[in-house]
Amino acid sequence: MSDLRIDYSLGEYRNSIISALDKMRRDNIIARIWAKDYTVWKPAPNEIINRLGWLDAPAEALEQINYIRATLEPFTNGSIKDVVLLGMGGSSLAAEVFNKIFGSEAGHPQLHIMDTTDPVLISQLTQRLDLEKTLFLVSSKSGTTLEITSLFHYFHSLTLEKMGSSASRHFIIITDKGSSLEELSNKLSLQHVFLSDSNIGGRYSALSMPGIVPAAIIGVDVEILLLTAIAAEQREKAENFSGELAATGSVLGATLGTLAQRGRNKITFIMSPQWAPLGNWLEQLIAESTGKEGKGILPVLDEPLADPRVYGQDRLFVFFQNGAVDNSQKIAGLAAAGHPVITIRPHDRYDLGDQMFLWEMATAVAGHILGINPFDQPDVEATKAHVRRTIALYRDKKELPYELPSLTTPECVIYGGPQAPSPAGALKIFLSEAAKDDYVCLQVYLSPTPEVDEALRKLREKIFAKHGLAVTIGYGPRYLHSTGQLHKGDSGNGLFIQLTADDLQDVEIPDRFGADDSTLTFGTLKAAQAQGDWQALIDARRRVIRFHWRTNSAAGLKNLVELL
Repeated sequence: MSDLRIDYSLGEYRNSIISALDKMRRDNIIARIWAKDYTVWKPAPNEIINRLGWLDAPAEALEQINYIRATLEPFTNGSIKDVVLLGMGGSSLAAEVFNKIFGSEAGHPQLHIMDTTDPVLISQLTQRLDLEKTLFLVSSKSGTTLEITSLFHYFHSLTLEKMGSSASRHFIIITDKGSSLEELSNKLSLQHVFLSDSNIGGRYSALSMPGIVPAAIIGVDVEILLLTAIAAEQREKAENFSGELAATGSVLGATLGTLAQRGRNKITFIMSPQWAPLGNWLEQLIAESTGKEGKGILPVLDEPLADPRVYGQDRLFVFFQNGAVDNSQKIAGLAAAGHPVITIRPHDRYDLGDQMFLWEMATAVAGHILGINPFDQPDVEATKAHVRRTIALYRDKKELPYELPSLTTPECVIYGGPQAPSPAGALKIFLSEAAKDDYVCLQVYLSPTPEVDEALRKLREKIFAKHGLAVTIGYGPRYLHSTGQLHKGDSGNGLFIQLTADDLQDVEIPDRFGADDSTLTFGTLKAAQAQGDWQALIDARRRVIRFHWRTNSAAGLKNLVELL
C-alpha cells in the first residue's frame, strides 16, 4: 500500500480551492464520475460516455495478467534481444516511462521506442538491430495513425526480406477491436493481437494494454504496479471532502482547475531524477486534455528553477520529491513569493501506478472545473488534414508545396514572422511582441543530437532570461500527439518557433506490404508534418515563425543564441 503524501502551499488561492471542493461535494461530482455520468463535463455524451473505461482499467488489466504473460513468455526467455515499440502519443509514452523508470530485468529484451519519422533516427536503430532476435510491437488504438502505418510498412518489409514467411512471428499488434490493424494482422498471419478497450482514450491508456504489455515484456512486476493503481482507485472512491486537502486526484484536479481559472495556468514540474521520466506522460495527459475551447493548462518540463521573483503570476509549481533530493528551501522561497506550490512524495518506483491513476483523475476533475471535455482532441485533426493534402500533392507533383520565405541567408531560410535583415533580428522582433502571460514553444523537426539538445537548452535559457517567458520544447512529430492540441485549442498566448532542416539522409517507405515500390520517404513525411502544423497554427491565428537551416543546424542555433 502506498504512503503517498501531497503537500499544498496555496497562499491566497487556498480559500478559492476549498470553495471549489465544497461545491463539488454538494454537486456529488466524485460519485457521478464513478457512475460514468457524462453531464459532469458536458450536456451531451459525445466523446465522453465512450471514454471512461480508464476508471476500471487497473482491475481489468490485473484480471488479464496471466493471459498477457503466457502470450509473451516465448519472448522473455532470452530468444529475443530487442523489442521495438512502434507507437505515438498515448501508445508510446507510458511504455517509455516504464522503460526509463524500471528498465529491463535480466533475461528480458531491451525496449526501444520508435515514435518518430526522422530518417536519421530510424536508420540508426535499424543498423543496431538483429532482426532475427527482434520483436516489433505495433501499437495504435485506431489502427490508422499515419506514422505507425508508415513505420509498420518499413520494418515489416525489412523483416520479410531477411526472414521470409517467418517474419510474421516477429510482430505483435496492440489495437482496438475492429480496427484496421486487427484485420491486417489476420491477413498477414502475425504472431498475436492484444485488443485494447475501445472505451479508453490513448492518453488515459497507461494502465491498460498499450502500457501494460510493453511493461510486462521487459520484466516489470505489473501486478504490484496495478495493485498500487487499484489502491488509488479505492482512495478516490472514498473521497468525501471534509475541509482538508487530501492526497487524492479529486483534490489535485480541483486545485489545478481553480488555479488555471485564476491565471495560474502554467504547471511547472520540478522532478527528482527518479521521477523525471514521468514528465512527458504528464505533459500529454494535461495539455491534450485541457487545451481546448480557449482554455488550457500548459505543462512546463525541464526548466531550470530561477529566483522566485522573476516569475510572473501565471505559474503553479509541482515538485516530485524523494529521499535523495531536498528542495525544501526552494519550495519555501517560491511560496513566500506568493507562488502556489504542490509537493508530491511517492514512496517508491512502484507508486508509479498510483501516480498515473491519481493524475488521470486529477485531469478529469480539472476538466470539470474548467467546463471542458477532457477526453476529446478537436483541434488535432486540423494538422492531420493538412498533412494528408500535402502528401497527396507530393505524390502527384513530386514536390512539396512552395512556401514564400520572408528572409533567405546562406545558412538559414525564414518563413513567417516579422521582416528583418537577419535571423537574429527576426527572432528578437518576434519575441518582443510577447505579452507577460505568453509562452514560447520550440517545435523541433531536427535530428536529435547532443549538440542540438544543448543548443536548444541554451536558447530556452536565453529567451527566459530576456523575456521571463515559459519555454517548452517538443520534437516533431511526437509533440503533435501530445501538446499539439493545446497549441491550437488554448487562448492563443503561445509564440511558436519551428526549427527545420534538410535531412542528411532519407529512408523510403514501402507503399504496400510485401512490395518494394515507394512514393514517399520518411524525410518527406516529416517535412509535410512540419508544414501541416505550420498551416494549422496559421489557420488558428497563432503567432509562428520558422527557421529552416540549410547548413549545420546545431551551429546555426548556437549562433542564434549568441546573437540574441
